[in-house]
Amino acid sequence: MLVSLTNTPRDYAWGSTDLIARLEGREPTGRPEAEVWLGDHPGNPAVTGDGRTLDAWLAEDGASVGAPAKLSFLLKLLAAGSPLSIQAHPSKTQAEAGFAREEREGIPRDAGHRTYRDDNHKPELIVAVSDEFHALAGLRPLADTHRLLALLGPAGAPLSARLEDADAEISLADTIAWLLSGDAQEEVDALIHAAVTAARGTEFDAELDLVAHVAEAYPSDPGVIVAMLMNLVVLAPGEGLYVPAGVLHAYVSGLGVELMAASDNVLRGGLTPKHIDVDELMTVLTPAPGPAPLVSAEEEGAGLWRYPTPAPDFSLRRADVTADRDVSVAVPETAILLGTTGSVTVQSGTEAVELTPGRSLLVTPEADGIALRGSGTAFIASTGGGVVAP
Repeated sequence: MLVSLTNTPRDYAWGSTDLIARLEGREPTGRPEAEVWLGDHPGNPAVTGDGRTLDAWLAEDGASVGAPAKLSFLLKLLAAGSPLSIQAHPSKTQAEAGFAREEREGIPRDAGHRTYRDDNHKPELIVAVSDEFHALAGLRPLADTHRLLALLGPAGAPLSARLEDADAEISLADTIAWLLSGDAQEEVDALIHAAVTAARGTEFDAELDLVAHVAEAYPSDPGVIVAMLMNLVVLAPGEGLYVPAGVLHAYVSGLGVELMAASDNVLRGGLTPKHIDVDELMTVLTPAPGPAPLVSAEEEGAGLWRYPTPAPDFSLRRADVTADRDVSVAVPETAILLGTTGSVTVQSGTEAVELTPGRSLLVTPEADGIALRGSGTAFIASTGGGVVAP
């Protein structure tokens, strides 16, 4: 069964004013359009073709067509016009404990100082759709960070000294907590000034340019210096980035398809006017330095690619359909399809729906799978397919 889905873009301040509109082939509204949620999350459920929210449709009709009463994943179209907050997400155990604690404390779930809005974890995967998608993900190896800080002259020396501990994880965790504590503002301002005015022509030009860009939006924000400790990633179309629990990250600019466990739990670490709970962030943070957690698509069949992750909650595939090659897709569990380029017709039995860029639909389990034909690209989000981490 094919069920058309729509939703109104969320107007977060960091959203792009034109990326989603250009994808959909319409005139921009002039307002930020940050995310289109395509799922049943109660915070902003998608709407089915008959006008019901998807959570209501699943509860009322899902069982009769083999669909679950609740999806384990949330698919989004994300368009960043300016940097999102630096953030990390809790593990499942941490989310359950934090949610229960705030429920006992009677904090309203929509309160600005609420941290845990549900009891679920939020591993997430993003795949670039725009020509470039800029992000920060994970903490850079300390040897690289020391070389970057050396370019800042005397201003970089105090921070570099703080990162000299033999245990890199302790060193990074202590430094991030200090930067966000409010006790380091003088050092933060000096570092930002040094980074903005530093000479270019080095191996870290892109990182220094990013700091200058972020500082324009968030002058004097300690998160600007936290960002200086993170890996800068530039994704090309089709390239992916997977963020498990505890990993610091921030999306900076570009359009992407994002898939995550169905949760809205965020622990922020700068670049935002919203609530930052430094102590709680440090309890969920994984401060291990290393390369960015990139994900390469693996070919699953002719024209069909899968993005492997350890998340048991979701699986993401990409179908590249051409005029001379249909793509067959197995659908053993409920899936949501999203078109991003061209025109792709989804065929399920006698039903057929055309997916143009930005259009989406839910597909209930199909024993014979579905066929995609036409010319374009569609992403397929569903439950499972990952390898559960030990």
